[in-house]
Amino acid sequence: MNSLVFLCAQKVVSHHATLHGALGFLPKELYPVLFKAAFMDKRTLALQDLVQTWPFPVLSFQKLLRKCQHCERALIRERPNRLCIQAVVLGVVTYLTKMLEDRHRNKSKGQRLQILDMTGLQEEGQGPESMSLWSRTVTLAKACLDISKQQSKCMKRASKRRKGPYNNSVALPPPQPVSVDVWLDLFVNSTSYGVLKDTLQINSSNVLRLRCRDFRAEELSIASTVGLLEFLDPAGVRQVDLRFNNLGLSGLRVVLPHLAKFTNLASLKLPYSNIDVRRLTVGMEGSLQYFATQLSRLACLKELNLGSSRLSGKLTQLLGDLQSPLESLELAFCYLLPNDLAYLSRSLHTPALKKLDLSGNNLSESLLQPFQVLLTEASGTLLHLDIMECRMMDTHLSTLLPALHRCSRLRYLGVFGNPISTKGLKDLLLKTVGLLDLKLVIYPYPVDCYGEDLPWPPTSSNLLNGSVDEEKFSRVNNELQQMLLSANRADTVWTTNLCRHNSLDYFSL
Repeated sequence: MNSLVFLCAQKVVSHHATLHGALGFLPKELYPVLFKAAFMDKRTLALQDLVQTWPFPVLSFQKLLRKCQHCERALIRERPNRLCIQAVVLGVVTYLTKMLEDRHRNKSKGQRLQILDMTGLQEEGQGPESMSLWSRTVTLAKACLDISKQQSKCMKRASKRRKGPYNNSVALPPPQPVSVDVWLDLFVNSTSYGVLKDTLQINSSNVLRLRCRDFRAEELSIASTVGLLEFLDPAGVRQVDLRFNNLGLSGLRVVLPHLAKFTNLASLKLPYSNIDVRRLTVGMEGSLQYFATQLSRLACLKELNLGSSRLSGKLTQLLGDLQSPLESLELAFCYLLPNDLAYLSRSLHTPALKKLDLSGNNLSESLLQPFQVLLTEASGTLLHLDIMECRMMDTHLSTLLPALHRCSRLRYLGVFGNPISTKGLKDLLLKTVGLLDLKLVIYPYPVDCYGEDLPWPPTSSNLLNGSVDEEKFSRVNNELQQMLLSANRADTVWTTNLCRHNSLDYFSL
């Protein structure tokens, strides 16, 4: 329920002309609630006015759009509205343009807004009204280029005024500096590379400066990736995510030295990097060791994603020299061997693990026993466990249930894509229903709900593409939901919907 203050704020922002005339008389304490009301109701003109007259040095989306005493709706967790984001950006550009003109006319007016923090917004947006992370990156980059042109024009006009009417130099005081730093997460690919590169090249001298928190690049060349990394502020970056870039060990050898400058880098994601250690040449062995050495230089590293790299038998070499324990480790589809899991079980990382993803590794055979040991060792801290498409059947799951039951802090469990029966799923539910923190389980369609033509044992592809009897599955799903209700665990979601997958981000754990 919304407070009376918020209801009044909604009424105020709904009448733009009234708001525009009243902003000079409103207490600054009302600005946060007015901003949230305008953002929620998509009052774009009101948003522009609020940003242009913002009375505080910082405008933070995370703080303004979260659940608060006046409105319980957490807009920060919803897909960001495209028009609202554009209105805020336009408001900042207009504010800076006016500040530039006033300063170059030597009109003394104190700068208020100094930092726009747009971090924390949902990454993906779908539909015409939402705005994706990629689109936000491009929008801010173009805004920076536009304001740079305005800055140049103002400087030229100021230079002419200093010369005077007869080209005589006039001793006018230099204009006071003005700038706004925009903190945001950047997502760049080959399409947006040019505009982001142009923006970052002028970043240090521009009045609207991008400050990157999380950097994500897809399908970029090695040279382009390194070029952008060089422009980023060393102290501000906490995550680097390079995916689908086909780097290989030779490419990583070039890229990784440029990460050492990021002194606060906590998360490194390198999925789909085309690493295959199963047939190493002498030169590639050296590159692998160099890769491990560079990883060990990242003193603050807490999360590492090497998904879809073929790392068979090399985890000790890759992770053994890290300076501090990892809290999140994603090794999906990495063709791991028993000695890899044996190393993890006794490593410094396992007692600290909060998130573990071993999806796509065959846990039904030689990996089952070492994984059981690993799960037991990590049970005190584990919050997020992904073991999707691991070829686990009822017997394998039954072996793991005692260790799984010990994971008392577990919040998320992903077992989708495993050939498990209805009975196996019910056993899993009964064994985990006592895990009071467990809120989300992504479970597979039971094998007994498929047609008789399902091969046995089925592969992940068989399960994904096989025909499911929807009527049978509906009955099973209803039975599982009823079991949850009977156990007073209506707060737990059991679903086959993969859209809920990865809802637990490492930085929110």
